[in-house]
Amino acid sequence: MTHSTVPEAIPVILDVDTGVDDALAILFALAHPGINVLGISCVAGNASLERVVENTLRILDVADAPPVPVAAGASRPLLEPARSAAHVHGESGLGTLKLAATDRQAESISSIELMHRLIQASPHPVTLVGLAPQTNLALLLRQYPDVVDNIERIVFMGGSTTVGNATAVAEFNVWHDPEAAAIVLDSGVPTFMYGLDVFNQVAIPEPVAAALVRSDSPLAHVVGLLLSNRVALGSGRNAAYTGLIGDAGAICALVDPDALTTAMLPLRIQLSGYGRGQTLVDQRIHPGEDIVHGLAGDWEAAEVALDVDVDRYVHLFLDTLGLGSALPQPR
Repeated sequence: MTHSTVPEAIPVILDVDTGVDDALAILFALAHPGINVLGISCVAGNASLERVVENTLRILDVADAPPVPVAAGASRPLLEPARSAAHVHGESGLGTLKLAATDRQAESISSIELMHRLIQASPHPVTLVGLAPQTNLALLLRQYPDVVDNIERIVFMGGSTTVGNATAVAEFNVWHDPEAAAIVLDSGVPTFMYGLDVFNQVAIPEPVAAALVRSDSPLAHVVGLLLSNRVALGSGRNAAYTGLIGDAGAICALVDPDALTTAMLPLRIQLSGYGRGQTLVDQRIHPGEDIVHGLAGDWEAAEVALDVDVDRYVHLFLDTLGLGSALPQPR
């Protein structure tokens, strides 16, 4: 499909499992003038599907957002039962943050149907941003394969070229539903991986988050509390402050990609054994024995984020939300 004009703002559909960092990402995406959020698709992951939908609707209130269609999708992975991430995001999905009830309502159709309609109706190719297990995206691509003609690319927060967090080698979003991630990677749509390598770097200094918590601005207060989330770990001890903007970094990548070091690399998803859910990224300069002897198997190519200008994304995130004044000013 060809289009004669370039949109002023990137048309985006967010696919979320709204926990703490998804909330930060939604707030950032709605605030940035270079992003046009067409709709939000919800999937179980950080919290149950019902919690994810409710959290998403309440975060839209925090953002004072215009009507944005929100719909519920898959309540579990393609093959496995749903698993809770309450040890990270709390039972509510938003840590200790308590938000007022909302009058907003989710759409009566599924998020798969919503995404299909929005993509087909868009005059410009749509960017899908997956901030969650990719179950909804896989179902969309399998149920409506024609949508690929109007998808610009799929940007997903997930995977890692080094260590994992769900397991020693697997990142949570991919580990939660590796079959879905493999379907997305194999769809033929260009993919961009914003993984743990960059996710774990972009952090707001603790004094800045504390200042935001003390602010009289409702938005600043909520952002500060989300950044300060320290849900108790399974061991009973409290997690240390991280201040990570997390999934919001994948949205920053849409509007400031030059702050990232990236490479087009062979990528595959491990589907069995302890390594299930691992993103295998081939960063070798020269072909190894597996390639020389025809033993490598099938790999897809994806653009992979390898490093990030942390200070640049910290400023982008806070400035976009109108909170840049909380940062220490140069003397």
